Amino acid sequence: MHAIPSPNIWSDPDVYELENLAIDPDGEIEDALRSITDWAGLDVVDIGCGTGFHLPAFAATARSVVGVEPHPPLVERARARVADLGHVQVVESGAQELPLAAGSVDVHHSRWAYFFGPGCEPGLAELDRVIRPGGTSFVIDHDGVGSPFGKLYRSGWAVLDPAEVDRFWTGRGWTKQSVEFRWVFPDRATVEAVVRLEFGPVVAREVLGSWSGLELQDRVNLWWRRY
Repeated sequence: MHAIPSPNIWSDPDVYELENLAIDPDGEIEDALRSITDWAGLDVVDIGCGTGFHLPAFAATARSVVGVEPHPPLVERARARVADLGHVQVVESGAQELPLAAGSVDVHHSRWAYFFGPGCEPGLAELDRVIRPGGTSFVIDHDGVGSPFGKLYRSGWAVLDPAEVDRFWTGRGWTKQSVEFRWVFPDRATVEAVVRLEFGPVVAREVLGSWSGLELQDRVNLWWRRY
């Protein structure tokens, strides 16, 4: 199994947990997902689930939930998070070779994980195999043009060209929906820890020098496809 190391959660899952807690306290992203497909009573897979942060939310109404994560330390954390949820399991695997039966999934979710665009074709081929006819796939990524964090990520990850990413998804029949949301941090110490986790020293200094608050308006691209 080949996995591309994550530059943030793999190095400091504790700070990444704080980041997850700060993202979208109003539930705008989840509302957007549900407006397309409500997973109540359905079988869900979260690919690149990390520490399993989103698994309990899916499990609240889904029939079954599988979290897929390639990094063993994160797998352990995810399993501990859902240990008391009998209809949720976490498997150690990459997106390129899912340990799931053909036609066994109704809803797929990936958020800031493997699916950025060009290069993820093996994972998309696996989705073709495991998602049932009529099922839905969701990929959530930063808006590299119209969002504050997205522009900063683009400066740090210049290889991710937003126009190329758009062409990649639209050329494969996916639909893009923009979702506005807030970041809300409890204190400046958390802001500084998250910014330093996500950006190199130079960009981090620029961000912290220009942003003194605890809230930030942002936007993501929600890519989705019906099978």
